[in-house]
Amino acid sequence: MIQSRVDRGILTLSIDRPDKKNALTSEMYLRLAEQLDQAQDNEAVRVILLRGNGEAFCAGNDLADFLGLAQSGALSNDLTSFPPMGILHSLVDNSIPLVAAVQGPAIGIGFTMLLHCDLVICAENALLQAPFVDLGLVPEGGSSLLLPEKVGRVNTAEILLLGAPLSAQRALEMGLCNKVCSVEELEATSLMLAQALANKPAKALAASKKMLQGDTEKLHQRIDEEAVGFLAALQSEEAKKALSQFFQN
Repeated sequence: MIQSRVDRGILTLSIDRPDKKNALTSEMYLRLAEQLDQAQDNEAVRVILLRGNGEAFCAGNDLADFLGLAQSGALSNDLTSFPPMGILHSLVDNSIPLVAAVQGPAIGIGFTMLLHCDLVICAENALLQAPFVDLGLVPEGGSSLLLPEKVGRVNTAEILLLGAPLSAQRALEMGLCNKVCSVEELEATSLMLAQALANKPAKALAASKKMLQGDTEKLHQRIDEEAVGFLAALQSEEAKKALSQFFQN
């Protein structure tokens, strides 16, 4: 369910589960992390373009999959058992410029992944949302650290505490995306920017990206801290009730 191809220095990773709005399963998390890690050793890859097939970028975690894991007891305090951890830490360690092409919903981890991208292009119909609190959960993906740095505490409260959905234009105003274009222009626009990066001196580009990343050790630590809280919340009565209501709606 993760499609990949390399062309002219660009590794395009397409989340391919359009019937579920590209919600991510445990297996998909593993495949995405593998692709990112393998790209580090592939000299043919100079830029990574992340996109979703169909009408959505990514609707976040497959909640039914998560609930099944929680109820089976497969999730524990061992963070390696938590499916998103591999992709989140791989995003932090990724030295290759990452471009995201976003259309339709980008929800939960579909939103927080964007915080690790270097360039984000949104179609006019993009809708970004982090509804963790509404589901009885807590933020993940390093969002509690990255969002205040990017948009300030007040805007972060709007996003993480209220769970307010952001239009593409609002995301642009906040500095969460670089450009807004029509749905029809999204593929061409994102490819054009990815190619512009791929054409630049690779070592200088990677070194510059590393400088922009700042304190990655602190980010790794925050991702782990959030995951501990997320796992605890996922198995709470509050979350079970909220998720049950979600499935009934």
